[in-house]
Amino acid sequence: MSLNPHEIGGNCSLETKQRIVDTLASHVRHGVFAGSTVASKLRVSEVTVGQMREDPLREEGRAVFTLTVDEDMMNLAGGVHGGCIAYLIDFCSSLALAVLAHKQTGDRRVISVSQALNIVYHSPAPLGDKLRIINTTMTVGKRASSIRSEIWSDVNHRLIASGVHVKMDPSPLKAKI
Repeated sequence: MSLNPHEIGGNCSLETKQRIVDTLASHVRHGVFAGSTVASKLRVSEVTVGQMREDPLREEGRAVFTLTVDEDMMNLAGGVHGGCIAYLIDFCSSLALAVLAHKQTGDRRVISVSQALNIVYHSPAPLGDKLRIINTTMTVGKRASSIRSEIWSDVNHRLIASGVHVKMDPSPLKAKI
């Protein structure tokens, strides 16, 4: 896991990069779900906020991670398990949203919840494959946001999976009297 924000590419401030590193480390440390072993393999390679190509008046957040496929990620057919792919898209796309939120509002929290996670599995990723997970915000609204993710094989130069993650701010809990 890349824990030094000085080693992360991209145009975001060291504070924003440190925030991503801290969130990743916290996820691993607290053993969230079964994904903590997978999260511990992630390397943060880029954290960027820039103009959207489609609409230069808007900004987008981008977070890129890499990891090597390991035994605990495999299914019985010899490829990365679909649940592991879903976890990677869920977690990594959330950090792209956090990058943009931190830049725009200074918000340090990652509290939105998943509303929908749509995934297309394109190719298997075998043991030892080097994966690159590219996550880019699409829309960010007051209540809901969308992030696009692609998982690429850097060994075989093919798209492994792609997905769209829709997140929303949770409704506040109501006190029961």
